[in-house]
Amino acid sequence: MTSTVSTHLVTTGRPAPRKRVTRRGWQTIIWFVVLLAITLVVIYPLIWLVASTFKPNSEFGQNPGLIPWAPTLDNYVKVGEGIAGIPLWRFFANSLILAVSAVIGTVLSSALAAYAFARVKFKGLGILFSAMIGTLLLPFHVVIIPQYIWFQKLELVDTFVPLILPKFLATEAFFVFLIVQFIRQIPRDMDEAARIDGAGHGRIFWSVILPLIKPALVTCAIFTFIWTWNDFMGPLLYLNSPENYPLPIALRLYNDQTSASDYGATVTASLVALVPVMLFFIVFQRFLIDGVATQGLKG
Repeated sequence: MTSTVSTHLVTTGRPAPRKRVTRRGWQTIIWFVVLLAITLVVIYPLIWLVASTFKPNSEFGQNPGLIPWAPTLDNYVKVGEGIAGIPLWRFFANSLILAVSAVIGTVLSSALAAYAFARVKFKGLGILFSAMIGTLLLPFHVVIIPQYIWFQKLELVDTFVPLILPKFLATEAFFVFLIVQFIRQIPRDMDEAARIDGAGHGRIFWSVILPLIKPALVTCAIFTFIWTWNDFMGPLLYLNSPENYPLPIALRLYNDQTSASDYGATVTASLVALVPVMLFFIVFQRFLIDGVATQGLKG
């Protein structure tokens, strides 16, 4: 800095002008500070959750700060040992089975149903499509009792079937509608060219439509995985045996097994359950961004 000023003084005969922070620069600094503050507010619950995993159970309700008074790893030891005689990996496996099966069933059935609505002409198409969209307005609580009675008569309660089977029947109207909009953006000339080469609906769907709607499929997969992994109501209704519990239901055991709740183990198990969702989103978010940028079409 000194050499630069000296050089400027020698060559021009006057000192170098000081750099001033322009109005645009101040606006950038202010926006950065505001966004940083908003970010801290948003991620504060996650920071609190991570810090609380190192608090002993006696500090909950007494230590409102983030930093534990007596940090400990006992909470991780308790969670690693499992609960009610069931190891933690069993709850993880149950959640993984439900989430992966839901992703496969939702993506496959929604794509097939969307192709039928967008490309196949049949009688009652408009009525069926409107009825499907109308199911978005139907509260989930309205169908709980009828569905439970059906699965109870089929002796499927306390199994994964009631939670997995509907996913293969295109019951997620929102995802069907989303994929329909993607397919409608694809020119029909591509279908006609494939049909001239002798391709039927199956080949057109698999070779032409499916590669072009990959962003929509990835979007469906991300949201289905997150919703299923965090689902509490469905497993609570249909699963009775602790060995069949997924992680959201297993967290309840830390508070129900005795009269005193183990808050340390509960927050630690919550953090452990959150990690797979974060990793899943981080891995697939670039596909989601690419889909928004390309709008489902490739040139």
